[in-house]
Amino acid sequence: MSDEYKRLHRSNRDRMIGGVCGGMAEYFAIDPTIIRLIFVGAAFLNPPGAVLTYIVMMIVVPVAPLSATLDK
Repeated sequence: MSDEYKRLHRSNRDRMIGGVCGGMAEYFAIDPTIIRLIFVGAAFLNPPGAVLTYIVMMIVVPVAPLSATLDK
């Protein structure tokens, strides 16, 4: 059994603004375009909430370590 936990990080490789969607896509092992479309959909339904969520995630979620980026 592995002692390492799967952690959410902002992406270094797949980023457009802050790497939040790219990091979530790496965490859930799906295409980053799907995560981005979900954020765009949320922005149409609740613009202040979507923008606030993205900004908070940019502040709270750490950037992926460089070693994790080089391994992939």
